[in-house]
Amino acid sequence: MDMTPLLTQVKNCQLCASELVDGVRPVVQIDPQAKVLIIGQAPGRKVHLSGIPFDDASGDRLRQWLGVTREVFYDAKQIAIMPMGFCYPGSYTASTINNKGRSGDLPPRSECAPKWHDLLLQHLTQVQLVLLVGQYAQQYYLPNKPKTLTETVQLWRTFGPRYIPLPHPSPRNNIWLSRNPWFEDELLSHIRQRVAIALA
Repeated sequence: MDMTPLLTQVKNCQLCASELVDGVRPVVQIDPQAKVLIIGQAPGRKVHLSGIPFDDASGDRLRQWLGVTREVFYDAKQIAIMPMGFCYPGSYTASTINNKGRSGDLPPRSECAPKWHDLLLQHLTQVQLVLLVGQYAQQYYLPNKPKTLTETVQLWRTFGPRYIPLPHPSPRNNIWLSRNPWFEDELLSHIRQRVAIALA
């Protein structure tokens, strides 16, 4: 089934245009042949400018976690990338929202996933592994998950074999990674093995 008309609709989406301070630029990487699907949060400012998903320090770490090269990572026929919000949502500092001292990027827009995910997933019939990167993807796709991200990732075996929950690879999560050495000791080798098998 040809995805071109659907991807054209995604690229031309204006659903949240009035709410996006930095403008509309959906960033997705989709091909019906993809074997691994990454569902993350939303593009950051750097990715918004480049139009390339995970084209930042988070992406460098994520590729290391998966054990793949940039060439493999950006081959849509191998790895699909479909964030919870396709466009950069802006930052708390740039927002007029009463942010109560919060910093960093705003959450993904809530309109995106209900509008587009099911339509795109209908074409991703070859996907063997879905990596849920961060709390927003986990809340959406794992409705019965524990309350915290840490508990959810610790119980990763519960959600297999299709889903594996991951923390966000942002440098902002360095403290979390240092406090949870089991993540690298136990889970990363499993992820690399699963990704390698899926892409073989």
